Amino acid sequence: MKQFQQSIDKLVGYAQAELGLTRKNADYVRNGIMEMFGAAFPHTGAKPDGTVTDLLDEFVRAAVNAGVFAEDEAERYCDAVMGALSLSPQDLQNVFDLTEIAKGSKAATDYFYNYCVKNNYVKKSALDKNPRFESDGLIITINKAKPEFRDAKKAAAGNAVGGGYPSCTICHENEGFSGRAKRTLRTVDITLGGQDWFWQYSPYGYFRQHGIAVNYEHTPMHVDKATFGRLMDFADRFPHYFIGSNAALARIGGSVLAHDHYQGGGESLPLHKAKAARTLRDDESGAIIEALDWAGTAVRVVSPDRKAIEQTSEKIRAAWVDYDAPELGIIHADDDGIHNAISPTVVKTARGYEMTIILRSNITSEQYPDGVFHAHPEFHVIKKESIGLIEAQGLFILPGRLEKELGEIRDGICNGTGLPAHLSEYEFIYGEIVELCGGKTDVMTVENAIAKELGSVCKRILHNTAVFKDVEQTVKFIKERALRYDGKR
Repeated sequence: MKQFQQSIDKLVGYAQAELGLTRKNADYVRNGIMEMFGAAFPHTGAKPDGTVTDLLDEFVRAAVNAGVFAEDEAERYCDAVMGALSLSPQDLQNVFDLTEIAKGSKAATDYFYNYCVKNNYVKKSALDKNPRFESDGLIITINKAKPEFRDAKKAAAGNAVGGGYPSCTICHENEGFSGRAKRTLRTVDITLGGQDWFWQYSPYGYFRQHGIAVNYEHTPMHVDKATFGRLMDFADRFPHYFIGSNAALARIGGSVLAHDHYQGGGESLPLHKAKAARTLRDDESGAIIEALDWAGTAVRVVSPDRKAIEQTSEKIRAAWVDYDAPELGIIHADDDGIHNAISPTVVKTARGYEMTIILRSNITSEQYPDGVFHAHPEFHVIKKESIGLIEAQGLFILPGRLEKELGEIRDGICNGTGLPAHLSEYEFIYGEIVELCGGKTDVMTVENAIAKELGSVCKRILHNTAVFKDVEQTVKFIKERALRYDGKR
């Protein structure tokens, strides 16, 4: 029991050093933690001697050894203890606001992100263990912490909350909600389009300072003309971040379609760096429109003028949502509902606002029941889940099982034993990897070939999602449909 007592005192000391717990509040908070366990004991004098992960590991070991709680209860108790040690939402908001006033918005978001790492909401130590590399102009990650949902219905179920409170996984009511281990969740208020929204970080972020902006009101995801303004409001306040919206349709959109939200963060993704293949101009607004050299179908609207961005972007959106080209497999709506949607994302650069609009379609067919413009079946062993906003911008989040399975494939090539029988789904991929090896079987060559193959597969998946398979089709759409839009539809 003494080790358990010491582990609590170490966590209290850590909170005083890193989480803003004041000396005045320390005893009060410590007594509250002891009450969780029906215990009371004097200070041990133990001092913190590691990271929050180290201290929580020590706390769990000591608690389990002392019979305080079972190992399968560790996550809940760690969340409860760290929630008690963290600043209240209002106190954190106050520090965020004062930091922004004194040092600017980047300093404020840096403070907020680092705080969420220090209070263990953002699981950075786990994120740092995920394999990540660049290949074929894309960023490839293998996310070992994220469950894989190969079935769209199971993916939706995985983001539902039973019982009706909170209404979904991203509602503001999750802040401090013990039922979902959210005692450590903290948010900060922002205003987008004159509405109350909030910003929080993702516990298992896919990129640097990955966060979501969420509407306080539980309202369905949608993308309309006002969306472009809200995205630019965010970029104006946080010009060091990009921000974007998933398409508001199943299979091509976000996992929480029931609640309006955007995703963004502090990393430049491959799509942001894509070059223009063709450049046009909207003579009415003056905005530049770039048809991008990109495996998916994406156009970039560029102007220092917010109104120009909004006007031209809306022309493209409105033209696309009711666009039909049956010969290309594009049907905007049928008995199954609407199929065309966009994913807009904005960054601020020296050129002004750069609003990239990704054209998406979630239509299915007998040949492609998971989606005509989705990863085709030969690639499902690598990626079958929806291709959302982040992957459409060139950062692929691949399932954790690949680390083990690709390791077995590597060993099979290196040892000359071939493709393991239980990995027969990989036959097509395996053949391409062997060809890339060029007859060599040393570990480095094979691992490089696997990385190159993953980049190639992901690029081909992006091309699968492209509604227009070459840039001239994209240019034709912009000229004949978007720029002819009269604003009265």
